[in-house]
Amino acid sequence: MASSTTGKLSLGALTAMVVGSMVGAGIFNLPGRFGAATGPFGAIIAWMIAGTGMYMLARVFQALAEKRPDIDSGVFAYAKAGFGDYMGFLSAFGYWLGSCLGNVFYWVLIGSTLGRFFPEIFGDGSSPTAIIVSLVGVWLFHFMILRGVEQAAFINTIVTIAKIVPILVAVLAMVFFFNYTQFSENFFGGVGMPDKSLVAQVRDTMLITVFVFLGIEGASVYSRFAKKRSDVGSATILGFVGVTGLMVAVTLLPYANMPRATIAGVANPSLAGVLEVVVGHWGAVFISIGVLISVLGAYLAWSLICAEVLFAAAKSQDMPKLFAAQNGNRVPANALWLTNIVVSLFIISTYWSRDAFNFMLDMTSVTALLPYLLVAGYGVLLARSGKGYEATPNERRRDQIFAWIAVVYTLVMFVAAGLKYVLLVAVLFVPGTILYVWARREQNARLFTKTELIVFAVTLVAGLVGAFGLLTGTITP
Repeated sequence: MASSTTGKLSLGALTAMVVGSMVGAGIFNLPGRFGAATGPFGAIIAWMIAGTGMYMLARVFQALAEKRPDIDSGVFAYAKAGFGDYMGFLSAFGYWLGSCLGNVFYWVLIGSTLGRFFPEIFGDGSSPTAIIVSLVGVWLFHFMILRGVEQAAFINTIVTIAKIVPILVAVLAMVFFFNYTQFSENFFGGVGMPDKSLVAQVRDTMLITVFVFLGIEGASVYSRFAKKRSDVGSATILGFVGVTGLMVAVTLLPYANMPRATIAGVANPSLAGVLEVVVGHWGAVFISIGVLISVLGAYLAWSLICAEVLFAAAKSQDMPKLFAAQNGNRVPANALWLTNIVVSLFIISTYWSRDAFNFMLDMTSVTALLPYLLVAGYGVLLARSGKGYEATPNERRRDQIFAWIAVVYTLVMFVAAGLKYVLLVAVLFVPGTILYVWARREQNARLFTKTELIVFAVTLVAGLVGAFGLLTGTITP
């Protein structure tokens, strides 16, 4: 890699990577998902919990970027540094798999958005036509990305700007038509909605908040392309603050424009349905165009991240060296090929899913939790050890507190997700271990330590329980 800054990403471009990764499909579905689960009071509590937890995680990413500048492979490398080779592999594989599932969700959302205007052709996003269109899109993006990472990052910056505009217009329209009486009526649950405890209301929104925060580590994953190492942490915080403000506005403002039961009943993407109620049909068309631009931009960002994770893991010998190959444009070509083959298979599988939309969304959220938990855990270990804090010892206690809060938050999210999704993720992790065995044999390295063997055994048992549940119908996708 050349040492000059030529072709490197600036703070603005890195921040756009974070925003581009986070503002994808999730933000356009927040009104309906929250409306079905809770009123404004529960939503405010949910955002306080999620915002605090994810802000702490963002601060952990910032601290690790500053204290361990030698680790430039992003998310999984921190897990490896703190917890060993197998946990590093599980983090890399889980993060990559979650990114693949997220990319499938994007294509399902594109299909369901088009289905709003062409229901007989695209349906809910998993019709044969929708699947074919999705597969064509996957491979068009594939060959574009093969032409170069910097070029794709530039396109992502342009798309990020373009997709923010419809969201801002929707926010301004809802502010203009803000009805305080309606907001008050909805505040503690609304009329015509089933009685549900506040704890249950908040719990039912937590997994969607995880999904919409995915991408907070976008700058960290691309740290090796940064012009200045310090820009990685700054881009993470800037992107987090800006996007969080947008998401809270998109969630709360609809409660001041219509009854909660109406919000809960709008079709996906729900922001389009909400704006249609507020300003008329043109609002739904406008937001739907924004959805298509946004999702395609987010898909581009996540395709880059998927390939980069596999490539970086292979470079550090945590994945087979086959995936460390780059083409003439410095794109990890083999990693990109595997990613898009897996994405294509998942897209085809949506034909048999009863609710591909929400299932892919929730699976994506849960697969991201293990890498996030390990990053937070490493943040605790690093602050306790004092490594990297020689020049700033006064920051150790603060960073350790931030990391502990992030650890507790991710554990709470696992509980909120429920056992079903944890077991289903384990089903996917077990065959993935084949890649780990392949990589270890290439290096003639020891397969597992005693602790790693216990972790593998727990993963294997969970995977077998999950597979048995699928086969017997006790667990349904």
